Amino acid sequence: MLNELDFKLDRTAFTKQSIEEADKTTAFWLSKPIETRLAASFYLNSVAFNFDINNPPKMDKNVFSMRKHKA
Repeated sequence: MLNELDFKLDRTAFTKQSIEEADKTTAFWLSKPIETRLAASFYLNSVAFNFDINNPPKMDKNVFSMRKHKA
C-alpha cells in the first residue's frame, strides 16, 4: 500500500502566494498522473483526520438503510 515516507507535510511552510505562483502549483499537480494526485490527497486526508495511512477507518454501514422503490 502507501508508504508514509512517500509524502511529508511541512507544517511550517505556509506562505502567501501570488496568482502566478498558484497557477504554477496547479500546473505542477495537473502534470502528475492521477494515481500520484490521489495518493497525495489520501495522505493529506490521513494527516487531517489523524488516521494511519495503511489502516484507514472503516465506514459505519449501520448509519445507512436500504429500501426498494416500487416500480
